[in-house]
Amino acid sequence: MTTLPKNWITEGLIDFEYKKYQLLAYLQETSKHFNAMKLYPVLAELIDHYRDLNELKSGKKELTKLFPKTLDSIDFQKGKLNYQSKVSDDGLMKELALITEFALPKIVSKIEEGRTIYDFVEEQLEFEPVGIVPIYNQEGYILLSREKKQEIHAFRYKSSLLHFAGEKFRSISMWLVGVFQRSLVNTLEKIKMDLVREIKELPNPATWRIHSQKEFPIEETLVPISKRLLLKTVSA
Repeated sequence: MTTLPKNWITEGLIDFEYKKYQLLAYLQETSKHFNAMKLYPVLAELIDHYRDLNELKSGKKELTKLFPKTLDSIDFQKGKLNYQSKVSDDGLMKELALITEFALPKIVSKIEEGRTIYDFVEEQLEFEPVGIVPIYNQEGYILLSREKKQEIHAFRYKSSLLHFAGEKFRSISMWLVGVFQRSLVNTLEKIKMDLVREIKELPNPATWRIHSQKEFPIEETLVPISKRLLLKTVSA
C-alpha cells in the first residue's frame, strides 16, 4: 500500500504540487481499502494525520521541530550536542500553510467515509454471550462467525488497564486460537467446552458470539470493531 509518513509534510521536497500529488496518491490508495471494506489500519492512520495537521494549523505543535537539523556545535563541558534547523525561510512556511489548508479537508472527508463504513459494519453485527457470563469477564473468548461461512474463528481476548499521564485507559488484545467448522453437532457451546478443555488456565471463561450478517474482512475490519464492542462490555 502507498503509505504517508508521519512527517510527510516536512520530508523531502517541500513543494505544494508535489505534496498535493503525494497526498492524493495516498488517499486514492485508502479508497481502494475502503471499497474492499477494509478499515484498519487505514482509518487509524488518517485520524493520526488529521490530528498532526490540525495541531500544526492551530499552533500547538512547533513546525520547525519536524524539519531535519544539522549539527551546529558540541558543548564538551555540558556534554551536549547543539543542532540548528535547516529551515528559516518565510516563503517555505507559506508553502507549508498552503499544503496544510489543502490537506485537512481532504483527510476529514476520507475519515468521514471510513466512519460511515464503520457504522454500517457495526449495524450488521450481532453481539451476545455464549452461556452464562462469569463475574470476571476481563479475559475469555470471542467466537466470530459470518452468515455464509461455516468457519468459526475463535479468539482469546484479554483486557488490561493502562495508566498514562495520570489517566486510566482500558485496552483489549485479541489473538486467534483456532478455527472450527460450524455444524448441527459442533455448536458454539461445544466449541466453548473444547476451548476450556484445551486451554486449562481459563476454567470458566467469559465467551461472546459476534456474528456478521455480511462477509467483511476479518483482520482489517471485524477484529478491530469486535474489540470496540467488547471494550464497552468489559469496561461496564
